[in-house]
Amino acid sequence: MFESLTKKLDAAFKHIRGQGRLTEKNMKDGLQQIRQALLEADVNYKVVKKFIQRVQDEALGQKVLESIHPSQQIVKIVHDELIKLMGEKHEPLRRADKPPTVIMMVGLQGQGKTTSAAKLAKLLKKQGHHPLLVGADVYRPAAIKQLEVLADKAGVEFFSLGEHANPVDICVMAKGEAQMRRCDYILLDTAGRLHIDEKMMGEVRTIAHQIKPHEILFVANAMTGQDAVNSAKQFHENLALTGVLLTQMDGDARGGAAISLIDVTGCPIKFIGTGEGLDALEPFVPGRLADQILGMGDIVSLVERAQEVVDKEQAIKFQEKVRKATWDLEDFLQQMQQVKKMGSLGDLMKKIPGMSKMMPDDMELPEEELKRTEAIIYSMTMRERRNPNLINGSRRRRIAGGSGTSVQEINALLRDFEKMKKMMKQMMKGMKRGPKGPGPRPGGPRMAGFR
Repeated sequence: MFESLTKKLDAAFKHIRGQGRLTEKNMKDGLQQIRQALLEADVNYKVVKKFIQRVQDEALGQKVLESIHPSQQIVKIVHDELIKLMGEKHEPLRRADKPPTVIMMVGLQGQGKTTSAAKLAKLLKKQGHHPLLVGADVYRPAAIKQLEVLADKAGVEFFSLGEHANPVDICVMAKGEAQMRRCDYILLDTAGRLHIDEKMMGEVRTIAHQIKPHEILFVANAMTGQDAVNSAKQFHENLALTGVLLTQMDGDARGGAAISLIDVTGCPIKFIGTGEGLDALEPFVPGRLADQILGMGDIVSLVERAQEVVDKEQAIKFQEKVRKATWDLEDFLQQMQQVKKMGSLGDLMKKIPGMSKMMPDDMELPEEELKRTEAIIYSMTMRERRNPNLINGSRRRRIAGGSGTSVQEINALLRDFEKMKKMMKQMMKGMKRGPKGPGPRPGGPRMAGFR
């Protein structure tokens, strides 16, 4: 989402490099570029004006340390001010003194509210809670059924009185249902509208008055930019929101909503949706987002994601097989699937500090090659995966036909797989010998998907 902004800010910082110290004169053009970059990223113009003034005041009020280059100093100041702008720290969910905690999801139609409710329920379940998803959207066709299906996928409790019931009655009865089922969280999926109107606001106000939720989360699509900010502001003026959940933060929008939302509405962003899967919901941590915007990566999120999705036992077994050079194509397939669970290769690489600046604009990541490699291995029998030496000419033709590839691609995969095994065996030997031992030779294998 912030790729364009990151590159434009980096260009602004480069403009300041070469200066002996930060002065109002040599900062003027750099700050103008930063201002332009933020406006083009759809950040609210009033927010940009205040932000630039704070950066300028902070930069001119500091003595630049001799050991710190002026461009490094301005990066730090911009980084710190971005964090302040986005709320400084993660705001956790409020909790009831006596369970259940009630969370009310509100917003316009089509922003991802129902899916976000299910994602949040699954996240709470992972944290050891027992949430109840409540279908109170009686207006959108099949909205309640959609939530019921998502609840089943997330493995959480579900309750509704159906499409012909009164939304307020559904929410009131959900409290008693949660107590009977011993649920400690209630997530109310209320109806959205195509636009904010008095009837809509009256209904959600009535539900809020009757239920007295501990959290009222406004769900907005980050792709809509300033429309999301303005809608959140209008809702907040009518309903006293406690937080915002931004969806589609993995999209290709300009990202200005995330930067300006807190300053404009006064509401903290509590969660961000980072993909389509039910696991793709993360707490909003301003420092991490500031790191991403400035091209510093987000290694903490990367590690946390790996801890969530990687099968530790499987990883240990694979490491042992690599050490003994006994791993096969089935093991390789399993490792590919583990990586896929963590997200796209592009997103993973951007989380590695400094990587986004090293990636060329026209760099094509091997997502399609990975899919072909996966299709080829899936077209093999388990015996063939376990023992690739069995794969003769007729088997190669069968695998090519089953995977929609060519015999030449099968040959290349098997050849590269053997090279990779040898290279990893050499690496393991080198690690045993220590730093003086010979390492792997340059020019390793070009396995499909890893070129």
